[in-house]
Amino acid sequence: SSELPPGLPSPPTYRKANPNDLPVLILALTSDSVPLSVIYDQAEELLVPALSQVPGVSEVDVGGGARTAVRIQVDLAALAAMGLSIDNVRAVLQGQNKDEPKGSIDGDRISFTVNANDQIFSADQYKNLIIGEKNGVPIPLSAVGRAIDGTEDRLQAAWFNSKRAVVMFVRKQADANVIETVDRMKALLPQLERWLPPAIHLAIQSDRTVTIRASVADVQMALLISVALVVMVCFVFLRRLSTTFIACVTVPLALAGTFGVMYLLKFSLDNISLMALTISVGFVVDDAIVVIENIVRHLEQGLTPLQATLAGARQIGFTVVSISISLVAVFIPLLFMGGIIGRQFHEFSVTLSAAILVSAVVSLSLTPMLCSRLMRQESSEQSRGWFYRATEKLFNGMIGIYSSSLRWVLRHSFLMLIVTAVTICLTVWLYTIVPKGFFPQQDTGLVMGITEAAQDISFDAMVQKQNLVTEIVKNDPAVDSVTSAVGSGGGGSLNTGRMFITLKPRKERNVTATEFVARIRGKTARIPGIGVFLQAAQDIRIGGRATKGQYIYSLVSPSQADLNVWVPKLLAALQKNPKLKDLTTDQQQLGLQSSVVVDRVKASQLGIQPEQVDSSLYSAFGQRAVSVVYNDRDQFHVILEALPQYLAEPTALDKIYISGTSRIQVPLSAIAHFQFSNTPTAINHQGQFPAVTFSFNLDPGTSLQQATTIIENAAADIHLPDTVRGSFQGSAQVFQDSLSSEPVLILTAIIAVYIVLGVLYESYIHPITILSTLPSAGLGALLALLLCNVELSIVSIIGIILLIGIVKKNAIMMVDFALEAERDQNLSPAEAIYQACVVRFRPIMMTTLAAMFGAVPLAIGHGDGSEIRQPLGIAIIGGLIVSQLLTLYTTPIIYLCLDRLRAPRHEPAPVAEPHPA
Repeated sequence: SSELPPGLPSPPTYRKANPNDLPVLILALTSDSVPLSVIYDQAEELLVPALSQVPGVSEVDVGGGARTAVRIQVDLAALAAMGLSIDNVRAVLQGQNKDEPKGSIDGDRISFTVNANDQIFSADQYKNLIIGEKNGVPIPLSAVGRAIDGTEDRLQAAWFNSKRAVVMFVRKQADANVIETVDRMKALLPQLERWLPPAIHLAIQSDRTVTIRASVADVQMALLISVALVVMVCFVFLRRLSTTFIACVTVPLALAGTFGVMYLLKFSLDNISLMALTISVGFVVDDAIVVIENIVRHLEQGLTPLQATLAGARQIGFTVVSISISLVAVFIPLLFMGGIIGRQFHEFSVTLSAAILVSAVVSLSLTPMLCSRLMRQESSEQSRGWFYRATEKLFNGMIGIYSSSLRWVLRHSFLMLIVTAVTICLTVWLYTIVPKGFFPQQDTGLVMGITEAAQDISFDAMVQKQNLVTEIVKNDPAVDSVTSAVGSGGGGSLNTGRMFITLKPRKERNVTATEFVARIRGKTARIPGIGVFLQAAQDIRIGGRATKGQYIYSLVSPSQADLNVWVPKLLAALQKNPKLKDLTTDQQQLGLQSSVVVDRVKASQLGIQPEQVDSSLYSAFGQRAVSVVYNDRDQFHVILEALPQYLAEPTALDKIYISGTSRIQVPLSAIAHFQFSNTPTAINHQGQFPAVTFSFNLDPGTSLQQATTIIENAAADIHLPDTVRGSFQGSAQVFQDSLSSEPVLILTAIIAVYIVLGVLYESYIHPITILSTLPSAGLGALLALLLCNVELSIVSIIGIILLIGIVKKNAIMMVDFALEAERDQNLSPAEAIYQACVVRFRPIMMTTLAAMFGAVPLAIGHGDGSEIRQPLGIAIIGGLIVSQLLTLYTTPIIYLCLDRLRAPRHEPAPVAEPHPA
């Protein structure tokens, strides 16, 4: 801190970047009569402390103005006529406000504290302040300038719906629940409004929980629809109300058990956990279906309900354990995955694993008990009803067709091996060509904007252009409210502005956030002299800095000169590609500069040091804080500057006088000349080296992978030298890292499942048979994504990993039954796997359709937050359809091929054709 420049109005601040660092609440304070400086002070002194104490709140920022200050504005010509310099005024002002200890008087019986009027609190009191004398006559401040009540920084402004305002940005803590945090703040707002003067109006400009609540409500509806669809599937296949009830009772019990686990782990019921619960509905019922179907099969063979329950549960118990444990094993890589993506989906994995394990316990305990109590043998075919008889013919017909086709496939096994090989090759090929992205583009109802004008624009001109943009945005039918700001606050420069646009609810507008951005881009393009860069706010922001586009690419070099040469070349090359929208850089090289070139010899002869020149220029043109005044509640600054007319033209430099030898006032032009040139208005660094950042958005239909390839090819085509290094940052960087980690993640999940299955089966061959179903699932998922024009994003990858656990259920049921038939009935491997496929055909169809219909609400949803859920549902449905069609035939062939690697056995006895239920 000792190396920081003296006189900083406030110390530098820093904070750890949070991917969810968008404001959760934006408040706007406006008034028709109260000055903005007073509104700002009310926000700083009353609202910020109160909101900062709300549990879950991380930070409260105030923008659109500055703290109250007394501004001393001097007339440079009048000062010179009086024989004074602006630094003389500064020296006087610095000595006028002191608040130092003065001690106390302590007598025999009474004591006093000592105080003095050593501070000047109001602008009126400065008018008669003596700043010097001429010919023995005192010179008051009012003779050479004026004192006014104002703000510390006159180069800041903000608007709420085109009305001047003070704006507050409230951010939550990383681990805080956003809805609970916002609800606490909203409950506090009525009390805070009563603290404010009646003429100040407090409004909520943006509430991030509006779309979050709508998204949660939408996924809750998807959960209910998923339950209804799964119940329908169960009834169609089981065709008894009692058995359907037994199967479906697993769903609420599994969900209730999962809620208990979530409560113990302090998880919240949010989009991620609700999405996991919706997906779980499709396969938590699978275990119960497998148990019930096997018990029903024994019941139809003539056993009593109790006997059928004992025999069926005993026969299928290991299968249920294998399915559940191997399914949980799929999530092991996700549970230990690091980085931002790992943290986002850790809750998803734990929630889903809890649902699976609870359903397994219910299926092996409560389900058999209910079967023994509620199931009854049907006395005749007629007593089963018309629906049973009609569907029984359908199912028997399907089984007959499958049985015949399976016999043919077993006789032509080489053909299915070719199909399996082609499936693997197609899956790999599709993975290489499918468009890849980082995270699905969301419509959160909030659009962020940055405006940028010419680098030499004045503050007043920037305000005019910003208001033109704001009017266009505000008048768009999709917009609910807009906050706009310009100025040097918040790390921005004078030629940039910021916007927060809140859109109307999805049901009240006919465009998505992306379509709105494209529409406004076209309208604002007609405004000369200003660029408008909009992007739909995303729940996950990576990078920790505000940029003009959603994705960024940086060039870093030890030499600023090299960057000045190569940045324009790369920018020109990238601008030729229409797939990159809003392409721009943060390079600011064209600001205007008026350089004061001091003749050091002349200055020295007149007794003037360069330090005096700097100090005089800063006092006149730099909004210099020359004194601090402490009041009862806070403190404010005294700001020194020249009168506004001297701040508008560079010719004001001629009016600067500096005290020389014997207090002679020397005009600055006598010891210096002035040069005008271009200069950088900002020089950014990355890793302590000069850097320039390219920001861009994507044209609709362009994937992030295509964009990164375009940029890498352009950098290679212009032959960037070794002294300039390019790299993606933020979301684009995480995306590139994920491209290499996605195959590793899928492979790790497969290895984890293989190890678990190997331990369960005590074999290294059977797990391979079971895992042979995976390529067809991957093929189906990738085909579905291509057909639906959906990118292969992180969410899609999660869906494919889920498929690893889901589709292997079919193979587990086949392999378990075949092994049991070989062991207990002494069947040949070919006959055993044939019997297994035919007998288990119905439960395989049931479990697959239950999982598929459970994902349907996610795939077809169009409500708030559906952009995140759709890729998951599409990948699961596509993978299940293709894997169901292929694995019914490929799995038996793989089983027989791998069976030859096992030890030889005695010739089994011939068996009759199976008679499936």
